[in-house]
Amino acid sequence: MLRALDIRDMLIIDRLELAFQPGLNVLTGETGAGKSILLDSLGFVLGWRGRAELVRAGAEQGEVVAEFGLSSDHPAHAILDEAGLPGGDELILRRVNRSDGRKTAWVNDRRCSGEVLRRLSETLIELHGQHDDRGLLDPKGHRALLDAFAETDAQRAEVRMLWSAVGKARKGLETAEAELAAVRDEEDFLRHAVAELDKLDPQPGEEAELDIRRRMMQGAEKVRESVVRAHEIMGSGGAEGAMGDALRWLEGAMADTEDLLTAPVASLERALNELSEAVDGVERSLEALEFNPHELEQVEERLFAIRAMARKHDVVADVLGTFAEELRGRLAALDAGEGNIADLRAALNAAQADYDKAAEALSAKRKAAAAKLDAAVMGELAPLKMERAVFETSVRDAEAGPDGRDQVEFVVATNPGAPAGPLGKIASGGELSRFLLALKVCLTSDDSNVTMIFDEIDRGVGGATADAVGRRLKALADGGQVLVVTHSPQVAALGAHHWRVQKRVENEATLSEVVPLDAGARIDEVARMLSGDTITDEARAAARALLG
Repeated sequence: MLRALDIRDMLIIDRLELAFQPGLNVLTGETGAGKSILLDSLGFVLGWRGRAELVRAGAEQGEVVAEFGLSSDHPAHAILDEAGLPGGDELILRRVNRSDGRKTAWVNDRRCSGEVLRRLSETLIELHGQHDDRGLLDPKGHRALLDAFAETDAQRAEVRMLWSAVGKARKGLETAEAELAAVRDEEDFLRHAVAELDKLDPQPGEEAELDIRRRMMQGAEKVRESVVRAHEIMGSGGAEGAMGDALRWLEGAMADTEDLLTAPVASLERALNELSEAVDGVERSLEALEFNPHELEQVEERLFAIRAMARKHDVVADVLGTFAEELRGRLAALDAGEGNIADLRAALNAAQADYDKAAEALSAKRKAAAAKLDAAVMGELAPLKMERAVFETSVRDAEAGPDGRDQVEFVVATNPGAPAGPLGKIASGGELSRFLLALKVCLTSDDSNVTMIFDEIDRGVGGATADAVGRRLKALADGGQVLVVTHSPQVAALGAHHWRVQKRVENEATLSEVVPLDAGARIDEVARMLSGDTITDEARAAARALLG
C-alpha cells in the first residue's frame, strides 16, 4: 500500500506531502490544476519513463519520495533480496532529478538503478487509464492475466518442467548425432589405424628396450674383434703356449741347478694359472658377444616400425597401446551409435508427448477460464451501460514454449455484429475506460498487494453510468487501496478519502498544491463538480445527496 508521497521542486510543485489511506482515495480538481503532475512524479520515483524535463524552473534539483507498506508475503521482498537491498515491512523509494538531467535513486537509503525501481514498481502499482500501455492494454500480459484468473500455477509449473525435459532430450539427441556424424566421417581412418596398431601390437616400454638391444648389438661386433685378437695372443698359440714351453724347459733344468730355479718355476706356475683363468674368461665373453646379424635386422625393423607409427599419430611411442584403445572405443561408439540414436530419439518423442499432453490440458483450462472471464466481464458491462458490447478472450494456437502454446488477447466489439479487435484500438475513450474497469473488477483477487491507480477512467460517462463506475472502484478498494483521478462527482462522492488539486500564485509563480478535504469541504468540491464555478445551494444539496 502507498502510504505517503513527498514531492519537492517538480514542475509546478514546490513542496507537497501526501498521506494516503487504505480504501478508495479520490483526487479531484479543475483541468490543468496539476493532477497529471502527481502521476508524473509518482511514475518518476517508480522508475517509469516519462517527461524528460521535470525539475521546477529555477530549482537545482527535484526530488520525490514514496513510502510503501509491505506485507510479509509481498513479491517486492524477492526483488529486494536479489538486488541485495535492505527489506522489512516498510519500503522507501527516493529519486532525485538534477537540472542537468542526471538521475539518482535510493531504496531504503541504499543506492540502486532505475531498472530495480521499475521491477519493484511492477509489484507495487498498477496504472489504468486511456493511455495505459503497461497494463491491461498490453497484449503481452493478457496470458498472464488469464492464468491468474484460471489459477493455472500447478499446470504451468508442470508444462515448464516438461518443456525443459524436451529441451534436454533434444540437445542430447543433437549432440549424439553430431558426434556420430563426426565419427562416421573418419570411419575409414579409424578402421585402418586400428588394424595397423593391432598388427603391430606395441607394448609399453618396448621402444626403450629395443633401442638398448640395438645399441648393444651394434657395439658388440667391434668389441668382439678386439677380444678375439686378445684371445689369440693369450691362448695356446700365444702367451699361454709360450709360457707352458718355458715352464717345461725350466723344470727339465732344475735337476742340474739344485735350488736356483725353484722360485722362478713356482712364480711361472702361478702366472700360468692366472693366464689360464683369464683365457677362460675371455672365451666366455666371446660366447656372450656372439649374435645373429639377422636378429639385429629384426630389432631395428620393429624399433623403426614403432617409431614411425608414433610419428604418424603424433603420440609418444609408449602410449601407442592406449591410443589404440581410444580408437577402438570410438569405433565401438560408431558401431553402437545407431542404437543409441534410436534410444535418444525415442526419449525425445516420449518427452514431447508428455509436454504435448500437459500443454493441451493447460490450453483446455485456459479456454474454459476464458469463457468464464468473458461471462463475468459481460455481466459487469451491463450496469456500465454497455450491455450491447461484446468482450472475448481469444485463445489461439502459438509457437510452443515453456508456458504452453497459447496466444491470449482480449478483443472487443462495441456493438453486436461490429468487427472485433484489440481492446485498445476498437473502443472509444469512454468505452475503453469502462471495458478496463469491468475487466479489472473480474481479474482482481481479494489478496492483491498492488495499489491500483485509475487516471480519469470515468471520462466520457456520467449519471447512472458514472455511479456504476464509482461503485466498482469502491468495490475494488475494499480490503486494498485504489487511487482515482476523476472529474465525476458520482465517483468522487464514493471515495473514502478526498483531496483537491488546485493552483495558487506566489511571487508571480504558479504552483500546484493538494488539499485534504474534510466533510464540509467535500460538499463544496462535489457541488463545484456538479455546477461549475458558481456553487449554488441546489448544487450543495445535490452534493449532500451524493455523499449520503
